[in-house]
Amino acid sequence: TILTAYSHYDTSVMRKRVGPLDYGDRVQLTDQKGKLHSFTLTQDGTFHTHRGWILHKDLVGCDEGSTITTSGGATHLVFRPLYEDYVLGMKRGATIIYPKDAATIVTLGDIFPGARVIEAGAGSGAMSIAILERIGPTGSLTSYERRTEFAENARSNVSSYFGEIPQNWSLIEGNFPEVCDFNQKMDRIVLDMLAPWECVDGVGELLNPGGVLICYVATTTQLSQTVERIREHTGFSEPTSFETMYRTWHVEGLAVRPDHRMVGHTGFISIARKLAPGVVAPARRRRPAKGAYGLSVNEE
Repeated sequence: TILTAYSHYDTSVMRKRVGPLDYGDRVQLTDQKGKLHSFTLTQDGTFHTHRGWILHKDLVGCDEGSTITTSGGATHLVFRPLYEDYVLGMKRGATIIYPKDAATIVTLGDIFPGARVIEAGAGSGAMSIAILERIGPTGSLTSYERRTEFAENARSNVSSYFGEIPQNWSLIEGNFPEVCDFNQKMDRIVLDMLAPWECVDGVGELLNPGGVLICYVATTTQLSQTVERIREHTGFSEPTSFETMYRTWHVEGLAVRPDHRMVGHTGFISIARKLAPGVVAPARRRRPAKGAYGLSVNEE
């Protein structure tokens, strides 16, 4: 197993959010049809469209919310890209956790400033960025990714977003159960992987009492196996499982209606909390549907 950590990059530079634009800033231009164009300002850079070009130096010193016109007369709005704009447009290797799910994970998973977090399955880095923004400079994030090409892509995307590799982020290449140091204690753990149920025992060792386990899976069979394994462990509270839906609306005068297209199912989220050592949660009283766990003895 190859183990590679990127925690040695020393930087105090974080993504600039306010003030006039300058070289090195990432900007987003929106044309009159609503199409987005994103790039980083460089000394001799030029942005080209089918309706002319814009020199990067002409954007330096502009305030966000300004407009700029190409040599061909096309007007564009100028902003720095938001998190959603960036992750939906960045280079992907693995499928990303969409912003609607990332927002839910950091909020309902109570990822807080200063938290010590593990993320298993860095993918393209979208969730890493969301966690790093949430924990701030006093927290720490350790991300695990078993595929080299995904790890390099995640590193590139995180670096591009923040301007440098945040010094409180470690990206470790390898299979999470094999390369993780299970002697450490963490506050939050996010599992975005094919078989999170295989890691429940290890996660139980890593989490502090009251710590939160968040699992993100794509299919109902994965969801079922994950939740049942968390219950069998007995060291966690009853898991809560759900998905999020995101639907925009068309608003034009009195014509107010939901858009015909929406971001529907992307994944299932399950959240459970670590119990104190030796504690077993009271048995949950619930009436499962008939046949939910296969045939009974009398039916066989």
